[in-house]
Amino acid sequence: MAPQMPIRALGKQGLQASAQGLGCMSLSTGRQEELGPEPDRMAVIQKALSSGVTLLNTADMYGPYANHILIGMITSDSVELAYASTSAQV
Repeated sequence: MAPQMPIRALGKQGLQASAQGLGCMSLSTGRQEELGPEPDRMAVIQKALSSGVTLLNTADMYGPYANHILIGMITSDSVELAYASTSAQV
């Protein structure tokens, strides 16, 4: 079980998420040689989740769906709940 982290209300629908989140922009933007290998980037997300973070912030403009795919690969087998907040250009 993940360590206790303060929880905050997320909107008005009763959702709750960790007070601290992980901004995932640097996990997929930049030159490939600066990003590091995919397993290392996945480890960052996994470490955040195992530390009690349940809010992951991303956007498709960081590299079309790159972060979404990384997050999906980590959370697809997980029983822990995590929220991915995302934004899109309009």
